[in-house]
Amino acid sequence: MKDNIILIGMPGCGKSTIGVLLAKNLAYGFLDSDLVIQEQSGRKLQDMIDEMGPEAFAAFEDAVNATLIPHNTVIATGGSAVYGACAMTHFKEIGTVVYLKASYETIEQRIRNFETRGIVIPEGQTFRDVYDERTALYEKYADITVNVDANGDAAGETDIWDVVEAITHRLNAVPRD
Repeated sequence: MKDNIILIGMPGCGKSTIGVLLAKNLAYGFLDSDLVIQEQSGRKLQDMIDEMGPEAFAAFEDAVNATLIPHNTVIATGGSAVYGACAMTHFKEIGTVVYLKASYETIEQRIRNFETRGIVIPEGQTFRDVYDERTALYEKYADITVNVDANGDAAGETDIWDVVEAITHRLNAVPRD
């Protein structure tokens, strides 16, 4: 039963913030998969990445995400969730995948704590390399894509409720079995 909404996108695109508001708007539950990973491991994401390495962390993340079986829930995934083929197949089976698309410039402006944020950046890659690589995966898995870049606001901010409304409107147009 595809009764969940799975949010994917780069770190800093607003998955957790928008996810909570979307869940309230739809009277759904909310689940942050990064918090589930931290709870199951007993460690912060960045500590896990530092200790395990990016590949082992990605495998752990994939295994945890592939076992999530909520109902009527908005799931905010970690930005690297799209590296997990098992998890993404599972997410496509249990819900509608929504890609919160943000430009590289927007993400770069929003992320202030690269060293402690828990971002999987393989050795030898730059954050731009990761952005480019993941963008193709987000587009591959998305059922719906919603742009979250600043929408003309003088302060350069995105109106979060506009994004929530856009997602809700798009969800109503997508058949969910």
